Amino acid sequence: MAYHNLIQGSKYTDDRGQLNFFNAFNLESVVRFYEIKPDNTDIIRAWQAHKEEMKWFYCHTGAFLLYLVVVDDFENPTGLLKPKRIILEAKNPMILELSGGYATGLKAIYENSTLQVFSNFSLEESKNDDFRYPIEKWDAKW
Repeated sequence: MAYHNLIQGSKYTDDRGQLNFFNAFNLESVVRFYEIKPDNTDIIRAWQAHKEEMKWFYCHTGAFLLYLVVVDDFENPTGLLKPKRIILEAKNPMILELSGGYATGLKAIYENSTLQVFSNFSLEESKNDDFRYPIEKWDAKW
C-alpha cells in the first residue's frame, strides 16, 4: 500500500552557525542519492512513477513544490486522480518519505534551489521500475 510520511528535522544555532539534523531518518535502506537543481523556476519535472522504489526528498537550499499521485494502474492510470501538494523548504528542515506506488512532479519555488533525493534502489533497479507520464496527465497548480 502506498504511503508518504514527513520526517521533521531540527535546527541548532550557536555562534558558529546553524546545524540541521534528522535523528528520526534511518538511512539503512538507502543505496544511492542524487541532487536536482533546476536551471530556473519555470522548469517542471512531472510525472515520474515507481511501483516499488522508495524515495526520500530533502530540500537543503531554497524551496520546492511537489505533487504526489497514488497511481491506480501503472500501464493506464486514471487521469482524474487528485495530486497532493507538499512544499519542502530549506528554512524548515523536513524529509518527505515516499513509498512505491506514487507518481511525482516537482518545481523549484526559488532560483538556485536544490533538492536531494535518496533511493533504496540501484540505478539499474530504478530503470526497471520507471514509469513516465505527460505533464498534462493530472491537474496540478504549478
